[in-house]
Amino acid sequence: MPHHRNTTRYGVLIDGRRGGYGVVFPDLPGCTAMGRTLDEALRHAMEAAGEWAQAVSLPRPRLLEALRDDSCVKAALADGAVLAIVPLIFESGKPAKANISLDAGTLQAIDEGAGAHGLTRIARSWRVRRWRRSGGGLEPTAIRVRAPSSP
Repeated sequence: MPHHRNTTRYGVLIDGRRGGYGVVFPDLPGCTAMGRTLDEALRHAMEAAGEWAQAVSLPRPRLLEALRDDSCVKAALADGAVLAIVPLIFESGKPAKANISLDAGTLQAIDEGAGAHGLTRIARSWRVRRWRRSGGGLEPTAIRVRAPSSP
């Protein structure tokens, strides 16, 4: 498998209307997702990309400008699709301690996510960690995928 950076972002095409949206990854042939809302469709797209990444070697994502020049993407955009980005985060599987400073806006987003669940940022972090260790699904904010093993 090719070497990956810790984070990769793939351009996707989203099409549909209220109540039913579809997502297609032009750079991941056969990788698709659906959802009743845009948010749900994007969450499902992150999950689909993670599963796809576990099954096959990931190609390098094209820049959005290159995607927009692709004839199939141009046709989809002309028919009303929109272009969006889906992130993939590759985990090493090794815990690391860190005392970090964050941008105030980033910290606010973390706190808002925790507040939406009625938790503190630490409680939210522990809940997500426990959920992931129990085999739960993926966090809705980003897809996390184990990094490929070196041969």
